Amino acid sequence: MMAWLSEWWGGGTALVEPATLRDAPRLAHLHGESFHRGWGEAEFEAMLTERNTLVHRLRIGRKIIGFAVSRLAADEAEILSIALAASHRGRGLSRSLLLTHLGHLAGRGVRAVFLEVEENNQPARRLYERSGFTVVGRRERYYRQANGEQLNALLMRRDLS
Repeated sequence: MMAWLSEWWGGGTALVEPATLRDAPRLAHLHGESFHRGWGEAEFEAMLTERNTLVHRLRIGRKIIGFAVSRLAADEAEILSIALAASHRGRGLSRSLLLTHLGHLAGRGVRAVFLEVEENNQPARRLYERSGFTVVGRRERYYRQANGEQLNALLMRRDLS
């Protein structure tokens, strides 16, 4: 289905694959475009070399348009970040990226996945809810905006077993 979607929207087939150290600059760029506090290249390089971190990139042709990052601990994982270039949003690519990433986590023996999402971020919440995540908690004033405003986060979980 992902290939069909990508062909329909143009630009070639979208592929989800493991990220490499060479991807760190592009991943940092995408993160900076997507979040107030973007991670730098050094942070991505560190994550890409850690054995307990799984990083996938989403690419169309030679261009990386998204990524997913998770940290693993025993049989659980936490999704640290998912980002998609603004020009490719709204096409179902985030869901395909997320579901593929979750499949790889399951293949590593992960039985439960957690994440935090900003309470008012409706597109992200819809993505996670449609992908089987449920709200299991709330963190008050977890995120800080550029203007200093503090926003709540929802803690979500999905079982993979």
